[in-house]
Amino acid sequence: EASVLAMADGFAQSTGRPALVNVHTGAGTGNAMGSLVAAYKGNTPLIVTAGQQTREMVLCDPYLNNKDETLLPLPWVKWAYQPARAEDVPAAFMRAYTIALQPPAGPVFLSIPLDDWEKPALGPAVVRAVSHRLAPDTERLRGFAERINRAQRPMLVFGPEPDRAGAWDAGVAFAEKVGAPVYGSALPDRVSFPEDHHLYQGQLPMTIAGVTEVMTGHDLVVVIGAQVFRYYPYVPGEYLPAGTELLQITADPWLAGAAPVGDSVLGDALLTLEQLVGMVDDHHDRSVPTKEPYNPSIDFSASPLTPDAVWSTLRDVKPADSPLVTESTSTMAQQLGFLPTVRPASFFATASGGIGWGVPAAVGIALGDRARGVKRTVVATIGDGSFQYSVQAIYTAAQHRLPVVFVVMRNGEYSILKSFALLEKTPGVPGLDLPGLDIASLAVGFGCRAVNVDTTEKLAYEFTNALKADGPTVIVVPTQTQQAHLG
Repeated sequence: EASVLAMADGFAQSTGRPALVNVHTGAGTGNAMGSLVAAYKGNTPLIVTAGQQTREMVLCDPYLNNKDETLLPLPWVKWAYQPARAEDVPAAFMRAYTIALQPPAGPVFLSIPLDDWEKPALGPAVVRAVSHRLAPDTERLRGFAERINRAQRPMLVFGPEPDRAGAWDAGVAFAEKVGAPVYGSALPDRVSFPEDHHLYQGQLPMTIAGVTEVMTGHDLVVVIGAQVFRYYPYVPGEYLPAGTELLQITADPWLAGAAPVGDSVLGDALLTLEQLVGMVDDHHDRSVPTKEPYNPSIDFSASPLTPDAVWSTLRDVKPADSPLVTESTSTMAQQLGFLPTVRPASFFATASGGIGWGVPAAVGIALGDRARGVKRTVVATIGDGSFQYSVQAIYTAAQHRLPVVFVVMRNGEYSILKSFALLEKTPGVPGLDLPGLDIASLAVGFGCRAVNVDTTEKLAYEFTNALKADGPTVIVVPTQTQQAHLG
């Protein structure tokens, strides 16, 4: 169920429509919980249904009974419900659909007793349409525009909401008119601004102190469709530097409430940016620092390959229209340096930080592409540890002959946790090494084409072949270990 729910997550993100996921009673719901957290944090509209024992037996707690059925998925669904009567099941689905879709979008949960399916419906189901966009308060937005116009040194932060809302072009137009440096939110699950744009400065750090340092010198920070802020390691500091004000635009009341500083306006990213761009003064000629290019010295003959060598090669062979699904957390810096996101709806990562989302999500995105008639190859870069969590998802990819290339970076360890252990001054944590994994054999066992490569020439050759293959390919690349930067 963890794989299936993450596939549905990717499918819904690809199609832009809610997906239906059926899991097996309480036990299956438990299996799906990790992926459910990711869907909730990523605002993916899903209707999750779980079977329940026959109503007549529920009271005596039979085998596979879902005890306290509406409590189990909480707090990681927007709504959890078991219909009071079998006749209410169709209406419950309609309500689930509307709740899943309305902002902030997210998964909902229905528990349906087994015998409900045998009862006749009351008549044709009522099908309703609902809006999935929330318009901002125009007067409040006008006040935000006035503060932006008064700012002398503004800074912009783009989170995942504009990309989900189809507001990529509106965001670029707004940023160019304001003429301010642009940062991406930390640990992004979607990218909403072209990372090769001259205004783009990189992703925010993950710590309170690190973010404060970046904001120092700016009199106004405008956060668009992101949390204020997505922190990870605890490195204390002030939430805002002295002399800096903050404005937040979000469709999520929870994020507005959770922000420790700043003023918020609620609104869909597309509707808000389309209004705001007409309210702000034109400062496109502001001077903005040029971001230093990522240009490391790479030893292409090193064995195992360095992450830089792998990402540099992928840059040269990846088709421009291929979306990237990544769960290689310890190589985030290399990915951003060599494969910046330059198109909308083309970068996907887990929104929760949980492992095991990337492989099935890539499968779901490919299924969603096929459902909407889009032909492109999905590229999934996955760590060797991450690959094990939901490895059975590649069976679905093989059965459907999906155009997915999995590039598994085999560094033989849980690298990101080793980096975190060093940050917390606890080196030598046991259980973080992963020796003896034969990933290519696993992939072949699930019906995939699989190859091991140990040079950049072989990687480029096999990747190019994978683009022509009738179905998925798993490419395993041994890579050197390295410490990830968590500041």
